[in-house]
Amino acid sequence: MILQDSTVMVVGVGPGLGRSCAAAALRDGANVIAVARNLERLEAAAAELDPTGERILVAGADMMDLESLEAAVSAGVERFGRLDAVINVAAMDATMGAFADLDDDGLRTVLEINALGAVNVVRSVTSALAANENGGSVVLIGSQASLKPVPAIPQFAYAAAKSALLAMARNMASELGPQGIRVNTVIPTWMWGPNVQMYCEWQASERGITAEEVRDEIAQGMALRVMPTDADVAEAAVFFASDRARMITGQRMLVNAGEFFDT
Repeated sequence: MILQDSTVMVVGVGPGLGRSCAAAALRDGANVIAVARNLERLEAAAAELDPTGERILVAGADMMDLESLEAAVSAGVERFGRLDAVINVAAMDATMGAFADLDDDGLRTVLEINALGAVNVVRSVTSALAANENGGSVVLIGSQASLKPVPAIPQFAYAAAKSALLAMARNMASELGPQGIRVNTVIPTWMWGPNVQMYCEWQASERGITAEEVRDEIAQGMALRVMPTDADVAEAAVFFASDRARMITGQRMLVNAGEFFDT
């Protein structure tokens, strides 16, 4: 198991990708610090992921509140003895709209949550990761919206924030590298999970077909003709969190079933 005896903090454990990342980390041998704002939903997820509670610590925290994140890290290190990696899934991705529709306050909020929020997550773990003899790993979740606009579903603000995240990740990789800390980004396309499923169900009701048919239509634009799932993206995140990626930093990995090829 590639994360055996390590401790991984997953920020943004909800019903989708965050839960999948926590599940994959537990499966591969890690102790998990599960972080989210919605404590009730987080506790329910944790009870399903690890009914014994022996390998998971629930920590209610907001990525915009650095002190709450630092408290989560401290509690995790006290419980499990160390921190080896963080996977940041938390984001604000529901704001839709094109450049022409921009609202200053809305744009500012999306940028602050997705960019500054990620900065807070990394700030909160830097000391704990640097304390490890072999350093540690920061895994950020980007979005293909930052690389390939979809005119039918405009996400100008979200794409801008995730583009900023890519630049920040490269600079953090350079600055934190001497402390043994790696920083990499996983970039998903459409992921079959709660959010995309709701979109497909809406489209299906409008067109009189099934949600699975909508999903498969979208997948026709991918080389593999299959839409990735939340779990597929979680596998990439867990790889970056593990020592198997010990000489990889400042990189981005597209998990997009070949929708387009990175250069």
